[in-house]
Amino acid sequence: MDVEAELLDDYREREWLEGMVSRDVVYQVPLRQTVERARGTGFLPGTFHLDETYGSLESRVARNETAYAWAEDPPSRIRHFVTNIKVTDLGGDEAAVRSNLLIFRTRQEQTRPQLLSGERRDVLRREDGALRLLRREVRLDLTVIGTHNLSIFF
Repeated sequence: MDVEAELLDDYREREWLEGMVSRDVVYQVPLRQTVERARGTGFLPGTFHLDETYGSLESRVARNETAYAWAEDPPSRIRHFVTNIKVTDLGGDEAAVRSNLLIFRTRQEQTRPQLLSGERRDVLRREDGALRLLRREVRLDLTVIGTHNLSIFF
């Protein structure tokens, strides 16, 4: 079985979506600001760079399968590095999982890569005998994302 990072790195987004993502998915990248420790983590409640459902993820995948995905044509070269994977809660058909993420991305002839790092907080659910992504919150380490688009999948 292919792993998630491999499917995304190999532009096999349809396989990732249909084989690894629940139709009930909530997929979010919250907005972060720099704050003093006493004011919390800096993630703004209810404010997101991305706030996706299965339908919106499916629309993004479908667009990438057409000749009209101008933001990613030619596609970025992307490598996902997922580390420090740990199950933080296990109960019934669901498992909460935290991991660290580093995305290395280059576009066209750029000589400087774009690096996106952060933490993924996932909830996986067993559906029809397979684990599927039910919830993903990507907590980026950046407050300003210096990339021309966020058309990648985390």
